[in-house]
Parts: sequence; C-alpha cells; structure tokens
Amino acid sequence: METKDKNSKGAVATGIIAAIAASSCCIPPVIAAIAGVGGAAGSLSWMEPFRPYLIGLAVVAIGYAWYNHLKPKKADDCGCDIEKPKWYQTRGFLIGITLFAAIAITFPYYSGIFFSDNSANKTIIVKESDVVEASISIEGMTCASCEHSVNSALTGSKGVLEASSSYATGKASVKFDKTKVSIDELADAVEKETGYKVTDKKINN
Repeated sequence: METKDKNSKGAVATGIIAAIAASSCCIPPVIAAIAGVGGAAGSLSWMEPFRPYLIGLAVVAIGYAWYNHLKPKKADDCGCDIEKPKWYQTRGFLIGITLFAAIAITFPYYSGIFFSDNSANKTIIVKESDVVEASISIEGMTCASCEHSVNSALTGSKGVLEASSSYATGKASVKFDKTKVSIDELADAVEKETGYKVTDKKINN
C-alpha cells in the first residue's frame, strides 16, 4: 500500500512539473511583459523541441494517478477496512490537478491577454509618402506568446503604425513612418525587449 501511495504521489508531482515545463518557453515573455523587464522573453526557447514529449509525460503521469484512484480497492488479508485515500489521491484534488495541467499546457494559446496592444493607445499622423513596410527575420520565436512579445516591442516603438509576426516563419512585418524611426532602431527594439536575435531586416518598398 505504501508503495502505491508513493507511486500516486510521484505521478501527480511528475504531471504538474511536466505540464508547466511544456509551456515554459512561453512563460518568460509574459513575465517580462508584466514586470516590464526586457530581454527575458527568449530565455527558455530551447525548451520548445521537448514540448510534445513533456505534454505526453504529463498526460501519462496524471492518467496513472487517475488509474490508481479509480481502480477497485482490495481489503488487506487481515480483513481490515480499506484505508482512506491520501489527500493527493482524492477525486477533488485529481480534478483540480487535471484542470491545472490543461491550463498550463494550453497557455501559449491564450497568453496574448497579458500583452497590451500599444497600437490601440496611440494616434500617429503621417504622410502617406513617409510610410514604409519592412520585414524582420527573428531567431528564437517558438509559440504564439513569442509573437505577442515581438508585436508588443514593435508597436511600442515611436512611428510604428502596425506590426505582426509569425513564429512559424520566424518573421515580423511592420509598417512605420520612416521619418520617426528606422528599421535598425526597430530591430534593436526587438532584440532589447525580447531577447530574440534579429538575423535579417529589409524594407519591402
């Protein structure tokens, strides 16, 4: 019985740690945005390749904890009553842990709510002839949270009208007033605010 208790406790702990680790690459950008600290967004981007395995580990570990909870309990040979489950084996706790794991694993998909939309908070008057579009290649983006971090860094720069980025392509597109900011300044803002590396930048028109 004691061995099973340890296994259940270990499975719960493993599930929680794996679920958090699965989204660890996306957590620093949010912390950096909330704390106003630049350069921390890309600190755990190296974890991204392990995300599928960590998700699988979390599912297996929590599934095992549920298996131990749901399987029929046998009375001891002495005929004693079945031992009352430990707090980490109760249905309520396992439901809570399962929900927590689901929230942690899906974190990259809703992390955008923690980033402010800088473009919505400013009005820029420009001449159409001064507006240019540029593409910036960025190394280190691994999820939607990374995109929000890059977009926030760009739209927070003076003269930027709009910006969007894609972790899938590793590129950001930005429209700005060339008389107020340069593409070099925007590239510097991305590296300073996010910690990602700009590998290329060019004006599209």
